[in-house]
Amino acid sequence: MLRYVVALCLLALSWAQDCQVANIQVMQNFNKTMYAGTWYAVGKKDPDGLFLLDNIVATFSIGEDGKMTATAKGRVIILDNWEMCAEMFGTFEETPEPAKFKMKYWGAASYLQSGNDNHWVIDTDYDNYAIHYSCRVVDTDGTCLDSYSLIFSRHPTGLRAEDQPTVTQKKLELCLLGKYRRVPHTGELISTKRPQFLMNSDASSDASTSGTVRLCGSWDCIPPTLFLSLIYCLL
Repeated sequence: MLRYVVALCLLALSWAQDCQVANIQVMQNFNKTMYAGTWYAVGKKDPDGLFLLDNIVATFSIGEDGKMTATAKGRVIILDNWEMCAEMFGTFEETPEPAKFKMKYWGAASYLQSGNDNHWVIDTDYDNYAIHYSCRVVDTDGTCLDSYSLIFSRHPTGLRAEDQPTVTQKKLELCLLGKYRRVPHTGELISTKRPQFLMNSDASSDASTSGTVRLCGSWDCIPPTLFLSLIYCLL
């Protein structure tokens, strides 16, 4: 019973939030060097359109020029039932606020994302959890029409129990409480089922170029150009 009372209280508090994108608080004194490294997405609020589904692993790096880049891998499904693994590459443009970045996706990866997104670090302790938020479309009233958010952990097994209250509070402040789903890590990034229309195609091309989407399956990888053709069919 107590659990339901707490849930109702949190829901009421969520309704009381103004949900204005301009009022969202981000991480203070953000340190991108400490943020760098590998993070496992353990929860996410999906945006509109195609997006990584599960087994999402992101690695942030700081270059010699001080700029941050990231690669992300995960499983996606297109054409209703075709599973594939996607590897994406992005670069970050800094803003006057250290925890707010503009993220640009490169190559075929831009077809899985909008091409340019905000990347806001809402909160992190650098060693265990991090909360990412992006609003793609702001409504006329200042709230977000199309957003996505990722809950990251340094551990693929999920968040520590002691981090859960902090993460829940941040979900509330983002007006996204109850809108996340768990991101499992099964290690099953490689599909074992080849689409029927590719059964006779030549799929021996190397698709390991940085910034491309790698389509991995029991047949190795198919050319990125074929992937782009499929995406165009979906537009």
